[in-house]
Amino acid sequence: MSTNYPSATPNQTPRKDFRGLIIGLLVVGLLGTWGYVLYNNNKQDQVHQTDQQQIAKVTDEKGDLQRNFDATLVRLDSITGNNNDLTTKLKSSNSEISRLKTEIRGILNKRNATAAELKHAKELIDELNQKLSNLEEEVARLTNENQTLTTEKTQLTQEKEKLTTDLQSTTTAKQELEKKVDVASTLNASNINIRPVDEKKNGKESETTKAKKVDKLVISFNVDNRIAQTGQTDVYVCITSPDGKAVSVPALGSGTFTTRDEGDKVYTAKKTVDIESGKPTAVSIDWKQNSNFQKGNYKIEIYHNGFKIGEGTRELKKGGLFG
Repeated sequence: MSTNYPSATPNQTPRKDFRGLIIGLLVVGLLGTWGYVLYNNNKQDQVHQTDQQQIAKVTDEKGDLQRNFDATLVRLDSITGNNNDLTTKLKSSNSEISRLKTEIRGILNKRNATAAELKHAKELIDELNQKLSNLEEEVARLTNENQTLTTEKTQLTQEKEKLTTDLQSTTTAKQELEKKVDVASTLNASNINIRPVDEKKNGKESETTKAKKVDKLVISFNVDNRIAQTGQTDVYVCITSPDGKAVSVPALGSGTFTTRDEGDKVYTAKKTVDIESGKPTAVSIDWKQNSNFQKGNYKIEIYHNGFKIGEGTRELKKGGLFG
């Protein structure tokens, strides 16, 4: 008899289901991939972090070097800026310092300077600072020498000023003494005599008081001074005619001279006299003019060394009944 139900057959083998295994393997694979990705990402983070740390370290080192270099430059400017007058004396040091500055600046200006380069820059900065220390010592020595020289110069200037003042005082005293000696050495005139003379045709001379007969005036006197130097000196005679005018005939030797109190004055005649210190000397001057003598009083003044040392007058009268 047939039926629609399958019959149970004891020998039939059931089909195995591998889907679970496959899914499990996929899950394991996926987990492994995720683990690798997570591990790799973590590794990359560590490497990146290490790189960042190294970059930060290099950057910090470079920044420290730059700051150190900047401070060194400030120190250098302070040394050279305040000692411009010592620059020529420190030329060799400045040349080496310039070389170091250029080399250091070249390294620090690199965007990707290596650790070795930065190390070299640090060594160069240390060398530069050492040179600056030596330079500071040299500047201090030269400054001390300069201060010593300045002090000595000040002392010498003060001594010079004192010597100048002393010299001026001495010169003033000397000039005053010389002036006193000069004034004191002025001659004294004495025994002044004014003699009108009539010269005869036979050569004889006779004194006369008649103006129309006077041919010359003979003026005589003695001069002396106890401190006057032995030698020659000039004595001036000024004659004033009765009309009040100075008698002056340049052709006969008249001229002008300077007095101490009256300024320039006309003199009638000048006589160079040989004097001997402490002894009187006789002086005689003949004044024979190229015109007639006038009647009236003739005033005679004698000058030496700018001072008037004596004077006298002589009257000339009319001659005869009709003058």
